[in-house]
Amino acid sequence: MYLCFIDESGSPPKPTQIERRPPYFVIAGVIIHEAQWHGISEELNALKNRPEFRVRGEIKWRYFGPQNTDHCNSVAHLDQAARDAFRAAFYAIITKRKAVKIIACVASVAAAYEQPYVRTQEDLYQMTYKPVSERFQYFLQDMERTVGSSQLGIMIADHRGKSQDEGLRHRHHRFVEGDAPVFSTYKNYIETIFLTPSHNSVGIQLADMVAGAIGRKFNSDERQFYDAIEPAFRRNGTRIDGYGLVKFPTKGWR
Repeated sequence: MYLCFIDESGSPPKPTQIERRPPYFVIAGVIIHEAQWHGISEELNALKNRPEFRVRGEIKWRYFGPQNTDHCNSVAHLDQAARDAFRAAFYAIITKRKAVKIIACVASVAAAYEQPYVRTQEDLYQMTYKPVSERFQYFLQDMERTVGSSQLGIMIADHRGKSQDEGLRHRHHRFVEGDAPVFSTYKNYIETIFLTPSHNSVGIQLADMVAGAIGRKFNSDERQFYDAIEPAFRRNGTRIDGYGLVKFPTKGWR
């Protein structure tokens, strides 16, 4: 059984906010086999408890910014050098495990809103989610061919709010049940999409940090942390585009 934890970088802007918000919106997924979850969780706890860090609470990408003043910031006591060292060690938990894979979709917000089926923030979110859900299915199919037996998976997302959760769950079921114009079937999926608060989920926190690194690369042209996670992307040979990293919309992305 594989678990795909997903989270987004920032929030999807409204159509009226395009000029004032970052040009790209990202949803990222971290794929973990069930047997590896405990090891990852234990290693993260050990990292947080290291004497030079002593981190308590949830790990979020936004906490690492020098200007973040969130009262819940778990790394507020660390200087920027220590924050960067913690972040590098955090990403190493992912990249040291060859079986852990990253998949993501980067939406060009302006181009997305030019599509007739993207009219609202939730349309943007859900259509950015769609390629991620498809790549998880493709990953499960790849593993099925590799090991010679059925490989099943569950999608787990961050809880955002009642209406947003209900909307995503409804769209997810449309994809999985084939009641939407998609190019893939989801025969390896189990159950619905599960939604949980990020502070209760190690996997969601991993996905948040991955989405943040990808968002920083595309929105600010800063590659440091993207390069740190790049080895973990799903790929075909050396190719990541279209396999581990998808752009939406396919036509008109800019």
